[in-house]
Amino acid sequence: MMVHDRYFYDPVAGRYTVDRYLDDLVARYGGIDSVLVWPIYPNIGIDNRNQLDMIEHLPGGKEGVKRMVAEFKAHGVRVLFPVMPWDTGTRDPGRPLPDAVAALMKELGADGVNGDTMTGVPLAFSQAAEKIGYPLAFEPEIAPQEDQLGWNVMSWGYFDYPYANQNPAVHVAKFKWLEPRHMVHVNDRWQRDRADMLQFAFFNGVGIETWESVWGIWNGFTVRDSEALRRIATISRAFPQHLTSRGWEPMTLTRQHGVLASRWPHADSTLYTIVNRNEYGVNGEQLAVPHVAGMRYFDVYHGVELAPRRTTDGQDVLAFDLEGKGFGAVLATGAKDAALDRLLATMRPMSARPLASYDRTWKPLPQRMVEQGASPRSKPAPEGMRTIPAGLFDFRVTGIAVEGINQAGVDVQYPWEDQPRRFHRKTLQVPSFHIDTYPVTNAQYQRFVDASGYLPRDRQNYLRHWQDGRFAPELANRPVVWISLDDARAYARWAGKRLPTSWEWQYAAQGTDGRLYPWGNEWDAGRVPKPETGRDPGPPAPVDAHPGGASPFGVMDLVGNVWQWTDEFSDEHTRAAVLRGGSLYRPQGSHWYFPQAQRLDQHGKFLLMAPSLDRNAFTGFRCVKDVQQ
Repeated sequence: MMVHDRYFYDPVAGRYTVDRYLDDLVARYGGIDSVLVWPIYPNIGIDNRNQLDMIEHLPGGKEGVKRMVAEFKAHGVRVLFPVMPWDTGTRDPGRPLPDAVAALMKELGADGVNGDTMTGVPLAFSQAAEKIGYPLAFEPEIAPQEDQLGWNVMSWGYFDYPYANQNPAVHVAKFKWLEPRHMVHVNDRWQRDRADMLQFAFFNGVGIETWESVWGIWNGFTVRDSEALRRIATISRAFPQHLTSRGWEPMTLTRQHGVLASRWPHADSTLYTIVNRNEYGVNGEQLAVPHVAGMRYFDVYHGVELAPRRTTDGQDVLAFDLEGKGFGAVLATGAKDAALDRLLATMRPMSARPLASYDRTWKPLPQRMVEQGASPRSKPAPEGMRTIPAGLFDFRVTGIAVEGINQAGVDVQYPWEDQPRRFHRKTLQVPSFHIDTYPVTNAQYQRFVDASGYLPRDRQNYLRHWQDGRFAPELANRPVVWISLDDARAYARWAGKRLPTSWEWQYAAQGTDGRLYPWGNEWDAGRVPKPETGRDPGPPAPVDAHPGGASPFGVMDLVGNVWQWTDEFSDEHTRAAVLRGGSLYRPQGSHWYFPQAQRLDQHGKFLLMAPSLDRNAFTGFRCVKDVQQ
């Protein structure tokens, strides 16, 4: 779960909405058992806050996060946070990462840790947690080694879904086979049709990573897959002892081509989890099991008792229906109890409607661009602004998010587009406007604060680089940072201005010849501030320190100093801002950090959650003002 999900946090009310988040999942597919709370990538690297800082900078700080974790756990949902071994270029946490992670998880009351990109979470993490008396569940992204299963008690499962030699197959989860208590979460973040994932999970008696917001790109479960998940999760949750049985027999014999089953014995009963890998329905006799006196058989999936056919060789043959790419479950037991009665009563109406009748259409979520409205108009350019003449502008820009390739739903959706996409191009008639020659400085922002008394409701990290409401003298002519998008808009309104659209910013920076940089088509390091590559970078450069970086219209400090706020986009689940210009901060050691966009035909997509997390050390802004015709 991305913390930026608007079902989880309400930025208007300024509060966590755990109930709303969980209620939505219960309604759509029956709810979750654990949640991986993800506040770090893809925004990490916008400044030098490390992965632990970004958890602590969630709304309410550590106390707020503790309350949020407790609320999940009050609903019976376990809570994990990620750890990223590649985060070696931001602020040094001051002690070994395993110790720092264990201490923070204990303080927050979290239950476990997901090891991003890790091939097995190293033993040091488990030892660090045990050393402070707070054992954690560790879950690497990549399959661990067999000798690491003692502490890697969970893992993500990236499966292939084969169909070989006319035989629709299913893989056996190796780590589940070696240690039946090991919990695999079947995962394929970009898969739009999850039918195979769900079948592999049910066959192996493991879980599903119901990952829908993929770095803010919505890849929601279809209605059909949601309903399938509701059914198999209801069954799986009813049989925890069976599904951790050391007597698990995957690929137990079935009687139909393409129908595959796992046998799960426990005490005096046996559960069979069954998948039909064929695209067509398979009805009739499915299983044959040795006859045991007094044994009864229940089609758990359909919620009914089965009448076996006894064979002359002492077999009980069980017949039931399996729809194409569907599921089945049979319980053999001599003792029908109240819990089984309740489960059958639940499953009978739930499974009455075929899965094939549910919509399996996948669609990207539509986005809208947040409209700012016009500013008060001025004919001459106010002091400190440049006038950009009206004209036709070939607006061509690409989003540079690390992941997502060119799938529908990636990046943003401009008003003339029918869905979000990475590549954007439109010839626009841009009216004349005035734009600030330089980004807004600390001195200018101080005048705004003093004159207006502005104080945001969410004050966490607001002007973090100031002391007692004042900036240090050497920062006067440097861009103001540690301000949110709303803080920037508040300044703009006070100044009788507004923030630029992305195409206004680009037009002012690029002119009409499509150049890649404000000064031309070749990168020139002498026209921008020197990059900061250390773990403890200094502040942005003075806004007028590099006059050689001017655009054709004389606009300064556009690239390579601070990112600059422009447009905001939102869909039902995510808000994001388009950032322009890149910054001087370049954390080293990984390509997963927030990528730079100094080129004028590129922009960054920055996920928005709350001002406390959104504010950072290398994002500022400049304003525009509408022209009186």
